[in-house]
Amino acid sequence: MEFFTFDSDVSTVPSWMPLLRQSFICSGVVTFYFIHGLFVGAPTVFIPQLKREHNSTDSIDLSMESWLSSALFYSSIPWSVIIPIFAYYFGRKKTEIIICFDTMISSVMLYYSTSPSQIIVSQIIIGMLPAGHLTISLMVLTEYFSPKYRGIFMTVKSATVFWGIWMSNAIGTYFHWSNIAILSLVCSAYTLSTFLWTESPYWLASKGRFRECVETHRWLKGTDAEAEEELKRLIDYHKSHFNSRNTKRHILMLKSMFNAIAETSFYKPLLIATLTICLYQISGKFAFSIYAIRILKDITVSEFTAYNGMLILDGITILGMYVGSSFSKFLKRRTMILYASSIGATFLLILSVYLYLIEFKIISDNKYVSIPLLAAYSMSMSCGPMIMSLCLCGELSPLQNRSLFFCVLCIIFNSLMAVTIKMSPYLFKSVGLRGSFLFYGIGSYAVIALLFKYLPETKDKTILEVQKYFEGNFCIKNENEVMLTERRLLEIRQPRSY
Repeated sequence: MEFFTFDSDVSTVPSWMPLLRQSFICSGVVTFYFIHGLFVGAPTVFIPQLKREHNSTDSIDLSMESWLSSALFYSSIPWSVIIPIFAYYFGRKKTEIIICFDTMISSVMLYYSTSPSQIIVSQIIIGMLPAGHLTISLMVLTEYFSPKYRGIFMTVKSATVFWGIWMSNAIGTYFHWSNIAILSLVCSAYTLSTFLWTESPYWLASKGRFRECVETHRWLKGTDAEAEEELKRLIDYHKSHFNSRNTKRHILMLKSMFNAIAETSFYKPLLIATLTICLYQISGKFAFSIYAIRILKDITVSEFTAYNGMLILDGITILGMYVGSSFSKFLKRRTMILYASSIGATFLLILSVYLYLIEFKIISDNKYVSIPLLAAYSMSMSCGPMIMSLCLCGELSPLQNRSLFFCVLCIIFNSLMAVTIKMSPYLFKSVGLRGSFLFYGIGSYAVIALLFKYLPETKDKTILEVQKYFEGNFCIKNENEVMLTERRLLEIRQPRSY
């Protein structure tokens, strides 16, 4: 740990500068999410194109189709362990730079792919990207940004994934799918702006580099009373824990991991974060986006309507995410995810009942009923779990053993995602769309009930405040009032230097 003293002179940072700097870093992060969406959405359109190119629907069977859609997530599982370890030892910035070059290589390979097996190879290589989103990108979004901006940035990045999916589907609808790789390569070039980032103040403090931490924190978040208080708590926390961490280095790594997992400040937020991930998957929204053409063709019995309906629903999904992002500035996290998810699950059950009535010939099929129901479902889920799940995961993450937390969380997320995407075609085939809607609707309500009981409010809370809640030091709802009082008192004080 470096020798650290307090300085007397603090230069005041203009109030608009922190937002500008944080927006610049956010633009690089969301570009990664956009590229992710391009690769996730690509199978939706290149699978039908490959079948037409081979003049046979049997050229890609159900097993190959499921692998083309899920290989990306299966390949991300080992990276879920590697990336947090690299981020812990080498920092956030260097880890993101590695992902930059990985996306470039994968984009080039996808462009030159001509067979399903070659496409799977490119999907395997890009597996680092979805692993990075649940680890290093969430670290960046929670560590680099002020609490008052963090919610907006984290919900916007989720919408960006579906922008990528929509763009991928649009390209594949009107052009050859290889153009998706060209757009991905252009976006990968922009992510080289990561070289201009500063290192995370949280990571610098965790390594005992407090002087650099102070400079970086003030560069990113300014010198107002709220930012200075966050900085003071950050440094005090890491100073008090620095010696204990050094001691742990002499203990076996496996024992240290088990000790960390056994702490309430670790496993409680992990379990709740896992519930939000389960809601993300069991809502069915992501699986329905991947297999949109198959689903819409079964409902509308028209390939032309299916393609256009896919683009319309993707647009509604994106609109819903931005509406949800706007609401996140005013509504609480619990309110948004619970109410929006409940409405979405209700529309799933309505769709299921509607399709069962058609099957039993009680009513006749009408695409002007099914498409609006799907649109309402997409809008609801977009305002809820699709933007709030990962936002809550980032805000629930503890400050201590942070890399381990994101490592475990990423393994859980990508494993569930891979299984969900892989098994969805078999679910659609075995129980049909009506049974699938029923399954996802009931599953969503089960997870919503658990979140209603256990999910705390995290809006406008720093990472330290959320961690103290899980340690049982105070009630997070009452702490909000205490923090408001403290911040008002701090407004009359000059920024401190460290």
